[in-house]
Amino acid sequence: MTDRLRSRDRAARAVLYLVLCGGLVVVVGPFVWMLLSSFKPEGEIRADPPTWWPHDPSLANYGNLFDRLDFPTYFTNSAVVAVVTTVGNLLFCSAAGYALAKLPFAGRRVLFAIVLGTLMVPSVVTIVPLFVLASNLGLVNTVAGLILPYLAQAFGVFLMRQFILSIPDDLLEAARIDAASEWRIFWRIVLPLCRPALATLGILTFLGSWNNFLWPLVAATEEETYTLPVALALYAIGQNRTEYDILLAGSVVIVLPVIVVFVLLQRHFVRGIATTGLK
Repeated sequence: MTDRLRSRDRAARAVLYLVLCGGLVVVVGPFVWMLLSSFKPEGEIRADPPTWWPHDPSLANYGNLFDRLDFPTYFTNSAVVAVVTTVGNLLFCSAAGYALAKLPFAGRRVLFAIVLGTLMVPSVVTIVPLFVLASNLGLVNTVAGLILPYLAQAFGVFLMRQFILSIPDDLLEAARIDAASEWRIFWRIVLPLCRPALATLGILTFLGSWNNFLWPLVAATEEETYTLPVALALYAIGQNRTEYDILLAGSVVIVLPVIVVFVLLQRHFVRGIATTGLK
């Protein structure tokens, strides 16, 4: 009986590993093809049937990319927008999540319900009123106009609130008995305990901000305020022809910072996803 259970366990593990490997190939495959194709000439990229390994690898696509695009300006715009947006979400979403989770005040449940309700509204629906508001405030074609609409997001408030609920109330009460202010409790006790959730929120926010395309495309109409995705799309995708060699090289450059951030914070990211919402 024991041998039969062991054989079943081994078979189940083998099937599980096979499924996971298949999922890994499906997820990683397009990125590997993108990276390898960025070293191919356009003719080889358009070849039918497609090839994986470049016959004559070259860095010409990256040279053309940097020659045609004002890369330092676009990279700086993307970096400033992504970093400031991420820092703003870490601060404001954690503060709002702490208030909704641990501070009793009238209308707290109603306010949290409104926050959840905004998660159900597609972001595309808010583009037009958001642009009108930004235009009335003089924020069109400014870096501030790309940052302010996303400086605090409902998902971040929800994520931080769920994680902060798991912090024991006795710990906070002990700090209040020692005459600690709410700001000091939040800054010295709550935030250090929220590192996994903050890493999760930071990665998701940075990823979303770095890859954001629709709002920068609408709010930035001058080259000085273009971000990398917008600049790459406008220069590589024309009305009659798409330059896939430039597009793939630019896509690799855009993806690299996100991969670096994820590798540095992956341990906290996994822990934050696993523990968020648990009490």
